[in-house]
Amino acid sequence: MSQIFQRFGLYFAWIVSMVATFGSLYFSEVAGFVPCTLCWYQRIFMYPFVILLGIASYRSDVRIIPYALPLSIIGGSISLYHYLIQKVPALAVLEPCRVGVPCSKDYIDWFGFITIPFLALVAFILITLFLWLCFKANRSVNKAK
Repeated sequence: MSQIFQRFGLYFAWIVSMVATFGSLYFSEVAGFVPCTLCWYQRIFMYPFVILLGIASYRSDVRIIPYALPLSIIGGSISLYHYLIQKVPALAVLEPCRVGVPCSKDYIDWFGFITIPFLALVAFILITLFLWLCFKANRSVNKAK
């Protein structure tokens, strides 16, 4: 299992970032859902991964992981906060969106819990997990040398 993440961990993270990026573009450009302020913050942290992880995957350059992990964790934290604003009505008082689309707006609500910020949170968690597993696998290989 370690060999899989050593070799393909960056690719897995890159694929997740591409799906998340194209998904968010679909929601805004095709479905017509106007992004709120927190959606834009999440996009700021997700979109660069398509380029950065794509280049790192192509070059098999795991040195990007220490730089990418904090971005993924921060983006995931924003997604978690956004999701909580949508699902916990008491937190909607603290919502940062004052102009335009409110952050508590649910464009989708699949199965009663899957919203756009939830999808972004899952993507950030997967990217963090794949990067961490890739880092651990490569570190253990380097120690064995």
